[in-house]
Amino acid sequence: MKRIGVADVADSPEEWEVVASFDRFESKIISVRTDRVRMPLDDTADRDYVTHPGSVAVLALDEHERVLMLRQYRHPVRGMLWELPAGIRDVSGEPTWLTAARELAEEAAYRATTWHTLVDLYSSPGMTNERIRVFLARGLTEIPESERDFEHHHEEIGMPVVWVPLAEAVGKVQSGMIHNSPAVAGILAAYAASADGFASLRPADAPEA
Repeated sequence: MKRIGVADVADSPEEWEVVASFDRFESKIISVRTDRVRMPLDDTADRDYVTHPGSVAVLALDEHERVLMLRQYRHPVRGMLWELPAGIRDVSGEPTWLTAARELAEEAAYRATTWHTLVDLYSSPGMTNERIRVFLARGLTEIPESERDFEHHHEEIGMPVVWVPLAEAVGKVQSGMIHNSPAVAGILAAYAASADGFASLRPADAPEA
């Protein structure tokens, strides 16, 4: 087994040979595909996965170090989940931080003056290529009622908004009270980043590796 040093622990792009590919299902947002992939020792194996355009999420932190959280019904898991404002990358060519700013405005009616990249993650890399960038948004102001022109539909109707102290949000993650993956990752990353006053965070337009 090859020895790997700590300095080498970093994800890297790599693509194994696909000898055949089959489209199984396609919808407005996602599709399901089977790739026959060449494995070590010249073996092949079928790998089923969901293709996804990617998502963004926003950890909005106010001057009291409270996190803005929403509760939304998620049908696949049959639950009401506490989450961060988030959405799909559904505007071609739009910078991800602008997508995040739009989602923060539409879902929570807030604007932010300061944006940083908080954490990047794949939601479930064994079954989907969805990648999520979570942003830290600060310098928050509420959008006046007269300027709100977004109409909520379906699960977004009547979503409650709660401000949770960051340290308490960490406790809720650790006790299994919060399950949404970008919320969990964002809360823990923000808590870690707060140790140096968020000075080590990447800029909002940092490239995705």
